[in-house]
Amino acid sequence: MRLKDQNALVTGGSRGIGRAIAQAFAVEGARVAVVYRGSQEAAEKLVAEINNKGGRAVAFQADVADAAAVEACVQRVEQELGPIHILVNNAGVIEDDLFVRMKPEAWNRIIQTNLGGVFNFCHAVAFGMMQRRAGRIINISSVSAEHVNMGQTNYSASKGAINSFTRALAVELAKRGVTVNAIAPGFIETDMSAAVRNKAGDRIVKFIPMRRIGTPEDIARVAVFLASADSAYITGQVLTVDGGLTLGAVAE
Repeated sequence: MRLKDQNALVTGGSRGIGRAIAQAFAVEGARVAVVYRGSQEAAEKLVAEINNKGGRAVAFQADVADAAAVEACVQRVEQELGPIHILVNNAGVIEDDLFVRMKPEAWNRIIQTNLGGVFNFCHAVAFGMMQRRAGRIINISSVSAEHVNMGQTNYSASKGAINSFTRALAVELAKRGVTVNAIAPGFIETDMSAAVRNKAGDRIVKFIPMRRIGTPEDIARVAVFLASADSAYITGQVLTVDGGLTLGAVAE
């Protein structure tokens, strides 16, 4: 098991990509802290599933945009499981609208959650990882950071900033044995992407050379790789996982 005796914290861990990552980490031997904001029932169900299969998982509630709540959450996780070896910043929200109609509140919610949440959790765990001279930080970005869509100025800005943040933090932590990488998913079968997928219908697949929508498990497998010793010499990278979507080809 590639993550045996490691403690992992996954934000937005109760659903979608976060859920798949938590499950994959547990299969690989990690003890998993599933952090959620409002989906308590889903988080507790996931934790029960992992524990019933012989793994170790605990659910913790926190709003990633609230720095004080994040600090308290990390402290509770470390009291329950021990030092955090792996951090996955997966929590994110989307609130699309054309820029001229976008309210400042919508802009602020996206930036404070998507980007602020990454800052808050990294800030809470980075010093401990530096002291132990080991750690893995994985930020979930999006292909929307570089390949933008109408009505997503706030979302694209948040994800583009995450990419830059990932590279800058990687430089600062590298000499302390801590790697910082990001995963940029394309179209993935999650609740959050449902509106976009439903609106476009089958046309989406024509723009994906692999001719299928991605699954949360596709992202989870990459997260396991980045969390494991297999990626020990990789840092500051944004790995695109999109079935070839951003190549710009149209499948026939």
